[in-house]
Amino acid sequence: MLEIAILGLLNESPMHGYELRKRLSTLLGAFRAFSYGSLYPSLRRLQEAGWIDEEAPLAEPPGGFTSRRGKKVYKLTAEGKEHFAELLAEVGPEAYDDEGFGTRLAFFAQTRSDIRLQILEGRKQRMTEQADGMRSSLARTRERMDRYTLQLQEHGLESADREVRWLAELIETERRGPASGP
Repeated sequence: MLEIAILGLLNESPMHGYELRKRLSTLLGAFRAFSYGSLYPSLRRLQEAGWIDEEAPLAEPPGGFTSRRGKKVYKLTAEGKEHFAELLAEVGPEAYDDEGFGTRLAFFAQTRSDIRLQILEGRKQRMTEQADGMRSSLARTRERMDRYTLQLQEHGLESADREVRWLAELIETERRGPASGP
């Protein structure tokens, strides 16, 4: 999913690694930290595949002060744009899990409507199954739980039910008509 996120952000505009890392953290959530140790090897792999390229380093940042060395600015190649479009068109279990869904949702505006609908329906089914499993487990073990564990389980169930309702609304909106995006 990091590949989709990097390609998606670079599809919006070229940027250097630090800026890309900040945008990834903002885009995918504060609870998901991206280290330079995972970002730069990913950038290198994407570059070796021919999906991104480097622009000339910026010697002087927009603030007017000069740094000792320029920052590499990464941009999407034509092949990278095609690959990104192919990745967005893929629908499968990885698009429905927690990490995959959040990443895919972040780029829904660039995703075809039929694909968005498939992903939303897949996620809704996954979350419905998860909520049903939690409900079943809670019914079997409720009497043996202390009040804190019970409250934690109920909170998890409420969260899953809330997400199912939200997904149902998104699906209904998607079916009703064209939204912004492909």
